[in-house]
Amino acid sequence: MDRLDELEIILVEDNPHDAELALRALRKLKLANHVKLLTDGAEALDFIFKQASGSGRPKVILLDLKLPKIDGLEVLRRLKTDERTKMIPVVVLTSSQEESDILTSYQSGANSYLVKPVDFDKFIKAVEGLGLYWLLMNKVPG
Repeated sequence: MDRLDELEIILVEDNPHDAELALRALRKLKLANHVKLLTDGAEALDFIFKQASGSGRPKVILLDLKLPKIDGLEVLRRLKTDERTKMIPVVVLTSSQEESDILTSYQSGANSYLVKPVDFDKFIKAVEGLGLYWLLMNKVPG
């Protein structure tokens, strides 16, 4: 799946274990077919901006902060300062509990900040909750 208008979730995660856990949780909700996994910040920006000129957009981007090539905070800044992408909800999903990361994420336009639970079952439940809220309950303009 490479068309943004067919996607509901973009998951930007470089850790294969965390990506698989997130995908497993989304499969449980029958949402995994609507996910594009990207593994570094440069790849994420390239994909999102190449597709942004089309009519569709994801319902949410789940963004890790610690990414290769371009870190998640820079990805967030670029998304939120571009007219084509600034309205896409971005949930920071990271292992960082640093107050500076939380503050900078919100100052840069994050819609939510979630620290990845270490426990497997809690991680699955957290991603399920994100999926349910952002895909089924949250309303975005146009």
